[in-house]
Amino acid sequence: METIIKIESLTKIYNPLSLNPKLALDQVSLDVKEGEFIAIMGKSGSGKTTLLNILSTIDDLTKGKLFIYGKNIYEMSETERAHFRKENIGFIFQNFNLLDTLTVKENIILPLKLAGKIIDEEDFKQIIKDLEIDDLLDKYPFECSGGQSQRVAVARTLVMHPKIIFADEPTGNLDSKNSHKLLTILSHLNQRDTTIVLVTHDPMIASYGKTMMYLYDGGIKSVVQRNQATQ
Repeated sequence: METIIKIESLTKIYNPLSLNPKLALDQVSLDVKEGEFIAIMGKSGSGKTTLLNILSTIDDLTKGKLFIYGKNIYEMSETERAHFRKENIGFIFQNFNLLDTLTVKENIILPLKLAGKIIDEEDFKQIIKDLEIDDLLDKYPFECSGGQSQRVAVARTLVMHPKIIFADEPTGNLDSKNSHKLLTILSHLNQRDTTIVLVTHDPMIASYGKTMMYLYDGGIKSVVQRNQATQ
């Protein structure tokens, strides 16, 4: 499989010029191949969300290099990076990032409109059916439960059909039934060659990944490949 994400000696320091700089990631190197499903685990403060945010181009690195599809991301202008992100990357946020002034349907299709893409009605209907949110379309996010809002946020990502999906604790507000349903959807997408990089603290959630990676004090301490026969 082709390597589509490559990081070299990635370092992230918060407040580097202050009296108390915080080293969040320390010389991390990693290759992610097309079609992988990676689950990143680690205690709070281990650097896992920071790593996810940098890989997804949401946050800047302090030192090192990040290549996605062979492009050096941090040599791009902000405009180029935004366009690249829009064409290739989807993100499922832990805190939903829905707009309360828009209905559920408007929230879901907003990325399509911003990208100037035509809405595929059949595809849209299938996604909301799979996520069981077809009865929520005219509601506003503040009228939805946490679990419902998370599924809306997932739908907003899926309608764009990104090549790579980054997910930060995507089941944090879901019960076990809906957690399984979401992870099954992500697994099916992965089987169709969507690359998934997911952050979680839950070993059960991590077990859906083909590769489980453990971060400790800003570094990768262990990597476990699942037996593909158990997929």
